[in-house]
Amino acid sequence: MDLPFVVATLTRRGLLTPGSPIRVASQLNALRTWGWSLAGELRQAAARDPGRTAVIDENGVELTYHDLLDRAERMARSMRAGLGVQTGDRIGVLCRNHHGLIETIVAATLLGVDAVLVNTGLSAAQLGTVAEEQRLRLLVHDDEFADRVLGLPAELHRLDERAREELVAGALPGDLHPPERDGRIIVLTSGTTGTPKGARRPTPSGFGPLVSIIDRIPLHARDRVMIAAPIFHTWGFAALQVCLALRATIVLHRRFDPAATLAALTANRCDALFAVPVMVQRLMEVPPPDPRPSLTVVAVSGSALPGGLAPKFMDAYGDVLYNLYGSTEVSWASIAGPQDLRQAPTTAGRPPHGTRLELLDDDGRPVPDGRVGRIFVGNEMLFEGYTSGASRETRDGLLDTGDLGRLNADGLLFVDGRADDMIVSGGENVFPSEVEDLLAQLPQVREVAVIGVPDPEYGQRLSAFLALHPGETLDPEAVREYVRHYLARFSVPRDVIYVKYLPRNATGKVLARELRRYYG
Repeated sequence: MDLPFVVATLTRRGLLTPGSPIRVASQLNALRTWGWSLAGELRQAAARDPGRTAVIDENGVELTYHDLLDRAERMARSMRAGLGVQTGDRIGVLCRNHHGLIETIVAATLLGVDAVLVNTGLSAAQLGTVAEEQRLRLLVHDDEFADRVLGLPAELHRLDERAREELVAGALPGDLHPPERDGRIIVLTSGTTGTPKGARRPTPSGFGPLVSIIDRIPLHARDRVMIAAPIFHTWGFAALQVCLALRATIVLHRRFDPAATLAALTANRCDALFAVPVMVQRLMEVPPPDPRPSLTVVAVSGSALPGGLAPKFMDAYGDVLYNLYGSTEVSWASIAGPQDLRQAPTTAGRPPHGTRLELLDDDGRPVPDGRVGRIFVGNEMLFEGYTSGASRETRDGLLDTGDLGRLNADGLLFVDGRADDMIVSGGENVFPSEVEDLLAQLPQVREVAVIGVPDPEYGQRLSAFLALHPGETLDPEAVREYVRHYLARFSVPRDVIYVKYLPRNATGKVLARELRRYYG
């Protein structure tokens, strides 16, 4: 990434403003010594703004950057001295969004320990599989998951919230030095189709990844930011990285509630919100507060934006919505800003600076605009492979996302869905997401999912699952006729099934395997 662009972006976002020479020197030394790991990012923030509020929990806990770093260092020393955790070990972190989660991840990186961010939605059986496959030395968990961890092997040490606080309070004095190896953050894939895989996240090598994001999403130094997206997910963790780099004040709630979120945004004078699309959808279902939060950024990622949601949200809260398309494996691929979403509400936008995106056919050749192709992405934050040793297909330095998409004449990307979601019905290729976007525009529909199911005559057929707004009704044949009016006949769902709600994981993705249980 060219230096003039980096300097211009950092200046525009307030990161190169003058400060105390001693603090600036200490900040730069922290980055030189500890690099761009989470530990390095927290150290630089504490060096430059030690008295600034770093995190605000919903229960009233407020910690400055100095205090947050002190607590993380205490936990690191106690894990090393009291629990024998060493560089190269792996620990699991089964926590919702609160300051203890941040402290634990930072403590791991201070020691050169890999932190496995465990999805809070995993079953006890899935958790046991993850603990075994990831060879966890220690599991730090919230109290609410005490029953879920009971069946784990006895040799796996477990820390609940009280035990974690005791480690922090009882830490012995001592120095922490940069470890021989960087501790990796291991994010689990969403696991919508089975047991999640561990994906090793790289440590940033400099300002490049931060600049790529804040160039397109106008976040600024010392913003006040609510992270509603779960931090165990790639998007929530990316939000944490960005916030620490910006020396932002981070507002956290353990669970998402739309009314409580809106109240917190106002009470804490938040400038920005990081969320997943279903959260934005839920915000539209409650009366907006008066006055409305003075947000400049609502950044979403993790799943597709439902059709029609973007303009409705921006009509209510202003042109502040930014949609990032990416994955655990490629980090980011493209970003759509408010102008893009006004023009095309379902677009994934354009690649940010420093990112290559190509749509290729099965033979690796670029497809023309308007044609569907496999989405390949290249940037400096591609994952380092799965912990199992598996990886993804690469072509000319670009990684396969596993998604299919197309570019329009203006260069906007549209994602048609996972390559394995596409079905062949009667010899025709059908993308369920196209039908979902259409049905989501019906005023009676609260949420919708469309999947492919086996069919003895056509090979596969579409099945639409609709959750309606309270008090609404919709005739199945009217649904089919609506689709028939706008799309080809093979896109018409043969089955229309009404449900109270769609099964989703913690990041808002619909669990297709749960829907398929309707068919036995």
